[in-house]
Amino acid sequence: MGRKGRKPVAKEDVSEDEVDFNDMADEGSDGQSEQIMDSQANDGDMDPIEETNDDETVAEDVASDEPQPVLFPEQSLLSQIKNKLRRRELYIKMKKEKKETKKTARSERQNTAKALGEKATKMVPKTIESMREPDETMVDPEDEEVKADEELDEMASYFRKEIEPKILITSSDNPHRTTIKFCRELKQTIPNAEFRFRNRSSVKNMVKAAIARDYTDIVIINEDWRKPNGLLHVHLPDGPTTHYRLSSVRFCKEIKNRAQYSAHRPEVILNNFNTRLGHTIGRMFASVFHYDPQFKGRRVVTFHNQRDYIFFRHHRYEFKNNTKVAIQEIGPRFTLKLRSLQKGTFDSKFGEYEWALKRHDSGTNRRRFAL
Repeated sequence: MGRKGRKPVAKEDVSEDEVDFNDMADEGSDGQSEQIMDSQANDGDMDPIEETNDDETVAEDVASDEPQPVLFPEQSLLSQIKNKLRRRELYIKMKKEKKETKKTARSERQNTAKALGEKATKMVPKTIESMREPDETMVDPEDEEVKADEELDEMASYFRKEIEPKILITSSDNPHRTTIKFCRELKQTIPNAEFRFRNRSSVKNMVKAAIARDYTDIVIINEDWRKPNGLLHVHLPDGPTTHYRLSSVRFCKEIKNRAQYSAHRPEVILNNFNTRLGHTIGRMFASVFHYDPQFKGRRVVTFHNQRDYIFFRHHRYEFKNNTKVAIQEIGPRFTLKLRSLQKGTFDSKFGEYEWALKRHDSGTNRRRFAL
């Protein structure tokens, strides 16, 4: 039994000449527009139609129809070179050209400054120190209020030259030979200093014994992993007490072309201690050394503060002529980072801290310093 299929429907051939769809659309739109205009006219709300220039509308339509150019990120010439050797050669060549351009610009600036002489403006490089934010605690050392406070602090008797400094240097219990070596070199650097083994004595007992023996300061060197890593400085008899992190220790024998040690009392230079806290720290460092240096020995001890890191250097200087001076390092050298400042002598439980370092205390601003 066969399956019945549908009969195909005959399609009428319609040519474009017989039916014009555009005319139909125009007629329909004209009819609708006439009805709308008649209704508006009957209502009396019809507004006059403004005549527009067909050329302007066509130009605007053509301008809007133009495709906008696509902006791609600029690609360096190096990224288009697939060969590694050629790419490296081109990189070296570009780097050399950049260096030559920079050198030429520098020489032009120098020639211009030499031609202008004293009228030339000196360029100051931008560093974290030069862009440091002004702090409320920054003071002028010549301020009368600062001088009045310094006359009443714990180090005033030293600066009045009433007492000579006498320093006790000790270490932690069972010190390693590296720590002992550092203590002995520190004793050699500081005049009127004595090195004693601790013999399992507590800090409070050492403070009492040192006051009874007329010591003015105690310096305790702590160690970790057989290396000195901390320094505790107690000013006697009434404090204050400071704790530092000790790092970057270099002994005298590790310094190349070092100068020979002499027993003369050194000069003390304190750089960049600008805040109230910095003044206190600087005066504590100064009180360790004798207030009457012997200039004949040409020894100088420097405490340089930079970004709250205190760099210790020990040099001897030599006058080459009336204008030139040469320096030669004696050693040792190390770096200190202040952790805390405590009122009075050492008291870890009930002591009052004037300042303590907190992690991320300065926040994300790297241009804010404590000293």
